[in-house]
Amino acid sequence: MTSGPTRGFTLIEVMVALVIAALGLAAVAASVSQMVDAGYAMRQRTYASWIAQNKIAELRLANVVPEVSETSGETDYVGREWLWRATISETGVDNLYRVDVRVGLRDGDENIRTVTGFIGEPGVPGQSNLVWVRNSLAVGEAE
Repeated sequence: MTSGPTRGFTLIEVMVALVIAALGLAAVAASVSQMVDAGYAMRQRTYASWIAQNKIAELRLANVVPEVSETSGETDYVGREWLWRATISETGVDNLYRVDVRVGLRDGDENIRTVTGFIGEPGVPGQSNLVWVRNSLAVGEAE
């Protein structure tokens, strides 16, 4: 019994197809891994930014003229221990101070995020509103 040419793939063709598929899957796995790492790093930077902004807000809410100094501390946030360091320096403008807050994880040596803010001399509560109201009334009268 003779049969015609058989149809199908040879072993070499199957092996080449498997190698191509394996390379493609490895590239996809590496890409997914890179995206997961980037997401984790972005989350850490966001948390560090929030911690730094909170420290600047605390300094502003103290409603005192800050001293040129450097302070540091620890805080527990989202189940992790974070270290922060606030540096208060002069700006060259009277009664305006620059605050640089660096934040990093307690178990890491690196600085994850630095946030800069400015603190002015505390004013009388509501005084800035009076200036705004006066300016608004002056504009309304001019019309």
